[in-house]
Amino acid sequence: MLPLGLVIPLLIPLLPLTFAHNIYELNTEYAGPTFFDEWGFFDNFDNLTEGSAIYVSAQVGASEKLAFVNEAGNAIIKVDNTTKLKDGAFRNTVRIQTNAVHGLGSLWVADMVHVPYGCSVWPAWWSSAPSWPASGEIDTFEYVNLMPNGQMALHTLPGCTLDDSPSNKFTGLINSTDCSFEFNSNQGCVVQNTNSTAYGEGFANAGGGVFVTEFGVDGISIWFFTRSAIPATLQNGTGDINTTMLGTPVANFPASTCNLSFIEPQHLTLNIDLCGAFAGDPTIFAQTCSGSCYQDYVIGPPSTYDTAYFEIKSIRTYHDPLFPNAIVIPPPPNITQAAPPIFTGQPFAAAPGVQGNIGWALICSLFAILFLGLTEGLL
Repeated sequence: MLPLGLVIPLLIPLLPLTFAHNIYELNTEYAGPTFFDEWGFFDNFDNLTEGSAIYVSAQVGASEKLAFVNEAGNAIIKVDNTTKLKDGAFRNTVRIQTNAVHGLGSLWVADMVHVPYGCSVWPAWWSSAPSWPASGEIDTFEYVNLMPNGQMALHTLPGCTLDDSPSNKFTGLINSTDCSFEFNSNQGCVVQNTNSTAYGEGFANAGGGVFVTEFGVDGISIWFFTRSAIPATLQNGTGDINTTMLGTPVANFPASTCNLSFIEPQHLTLNIDLCGAFAGDPTIFAQTCSGSCYQDYVIGPPSTYDTAYFEIKSIRTYHDPLFPNAIVIPPPPNITQAAPPIFTGQPFAAAPGVQGNIGWALICSLFAILFLGLTEGLL
């Protein structure tokens, strides 16, 4: 029989395995002169959402000052606001995504000074898995034209829903609860962020703010904090983040109604589209803008896009120590397979690491075996 004084010290270090799933350690920081080093540029026209945009390469982005780091050390991603276009042309803009993918047990924090806005403008800070849209998408920030609310959403295969019961606590307003990309033209399950400092001119006037996205074992939660209200746990960029200190999220998509297997490891993405299926939808466009989305804006005065830019202080990614492979860079594809042709970053092979709740199940099993072995020795 093992002495009790020996067993207790052995068990104490294991207690966090059963309870701690809200502490995240810093994994990667994208900031300063090296901000763009680990991102791929979508070097093509918008062939996914019918936008009037050409997403430029890293080389064009740098030469045309559409993707660069300014004198303040902040990353700028913007729409071309100097070129007068002819009828039928698309306007240059930027879409980038991380080489790394982020799975269960990861968290990402974006500290921004300015987000794009204006008629015809469709910016987003979001993530998706390689087999989009079937393998899941998380929208942390999405906004079109001059709409009164930003939005957060999930897009998945059929079977995932947003829990709209009173027990699911969040501050945003539910717009739709079916997350399936087959429902209502891929609307997704949408929560509106009614904080006027979370988008558009209000965001800029407030000095920007911080978006936090947690891909945790209990589900996916999204927070926004305006500059003057950033909590202490987020202010030390090199320290751990405890999500229990963040308060009630703006949007919460619990695993109880959306199994996390619907969301595969995600590439983080920033882009600014123009018009397209959302901002350019005639009904949506007419709610806050006049004229024609394409004729009056895309090929209209270039100065229309003076406010169509992201200014980003940093993007930091974190992982739960219990999920050491939550954030990984996928390996190159087999040489017999053709790599996707439209990205200039790392090829997007399926990522290794934790899928769904498998990793957590293994941890629980190991803990149970060890615990039973120790208690059997006490008997």
